[in-house]
Amino acid sequence: MEGETVKRVSCLTGMGFALALVSATALAELKDPIPDSLSLGGVTIYGTIDVGYAYQSQGVPLSSQYLGGLEYQAFTTTRNFAGSQSTPAESGLEQSKIGIRVSEPITGDFTLVGRAETGFNPLSGQLTDACGAIASNSGKAQGDQTANADSSRCGQAFNSMLYGGVSHPLYGTLTVGRHNSLQLDALATYDPQTLSYAFSFLGYSGFNGGAGSTQAARWDNSVKYLFQSGPVHVAGMYTNGGQDTGILGKAYAADVGASVIGLSIDAVYEHEKGAVNLRSSFDDVATPLPTPGLAAYISDNTSYNIMGKYTLDVGTSTQKDKLSVYAGYSHLQKAHGNYASGTAQNDYPISVGININDSAVYNMEWVGAKYVLSSGWNFTGAFYHITQNSWTIGLGTAGTDGIGCSGAGLLCAGDFYEASGVVDYVINKHYDVYAGVNWSEVTDGLANGFVGTTVGTAGSEVQTTVMFGFRIKF
Repeated sequence: MEGETVKRVSCLTGMGFALALVSATALAELKDPIPDSLSLGGVTIYGTIDVGYAYQSQGVPLSSQYLGGLEYQAFTTTRNFAGSQSTPAESGLEQSKIGIRVSEPITGDFTLVGRAETGFNPLSGQLTDACGAIASNSGKAQGDQTANADSSRCGQAFNSMLYGGVSHPLYGTLTVGRHNSLQLDALATYDPQTLSYAFSFLGYSGFNGGAGSTQAARWDNSVKYLFQSGPVHVAGMYTNGGQDTGILGKAYAADVGASVIGLSIDAVYEHEKGAVNLRSSFDDVATPLPTPGLAAYISDNTSYNIMGKYTLDVGTSTQKDKLSVYAGYSHLQKAHGNYASGTAQNDYPISVGININDSAVYNMEWVGAKYVLSSGWNFTGAFYHITQNSWTIGLGTAGTDGIGCSGAGLLCAGDFYEASGVVDYVINKHYDVYAGVNWSEVTDGLANGFVGTTVGTAGSEVQTTVMFGFRIKF
């Protein structure tokens, strides 16, 4: 059976790359009807539509609400494989989205800046709503669910960013509103797969971007300041949180970095009090909304990160190619959060049934490389690894039961591994086609609950995803 699966994956991988090559050749002469810029008076409309086809050796059916539509990797709270999947797919390389960007001089060297952006599922036409996906799968048996897991994109009108402010070339940029966390912004720069859902853990899950809680990857009610002087840049961000924002308490973050002769490096620190963590849909009653709410726990998160990349020009004097090498490390800790009530992103009701006793600690490393040819071909490879310690929980919002590995296998130590490769052909600035393969494995505590694995201390589950698709950008 395993041999047949490997053959099928290999065959589909080859077909995917072949289709990408044929599409690239056929479209190379395509006339581009999209103007270079949809701008008027300092306001620019932009967007991305990313659709394709995917095969998964293990997975669950497509969701009309969940980000990316599919559970592209084995790292998920659902532990819900239901056999192989072959399906139309979406947002493999990039979240499909539409947005407005504002940049308008107002006086002197000051510029009014702003951004409003939302992500959607192009196959269903719905705004991305991970919280809704969890709710709609609640009460369903293992193997009968569609894709679902936690996220900061929960059906808000602007589930990505919504902010405004002023910018000055000497004094920096100050904005207020809903922002990506500083950690998520840095990951977009230092992830070799550029936060791809289908081929990057850093893109598929906001776990790292939220310092351990994906609900905290985007901060409402926040103030962000960016400053650059020569090769050095610094950033700071603060939010007082809110009872309906996914971060119930205060949070703050800082980023210091520099770029010199092809080398870029950033160090990022984040601390979030009262981050909401939605649990598996299996922890919910059949109809959790409006009461009692989605099963959740609250954590205080702290993260330390160092990320870098080095880019050099290769090729001849008339045909310049670029090779970039990436590496990063994150240390994430989730401790007890002293909150008994609140709501998730977009005001989804929650039911807090457990709390953290001994902290959950995660260490993550990643490396990768991207080769960009002047002919339009891009080749990317990446490897991601996460370790989880054994941690403990208490019942209720303040219980000190110390339930650990022996009582709940998912609290056992475990590892996650992922390797991916992508070929992308850029036809022009508005169109590209791609094909790629992603292999991921969860072990021990992180594999607990998958069908066929042992409980907690031993066992593993593997998933392979092959996807090919195309993007339209404007």
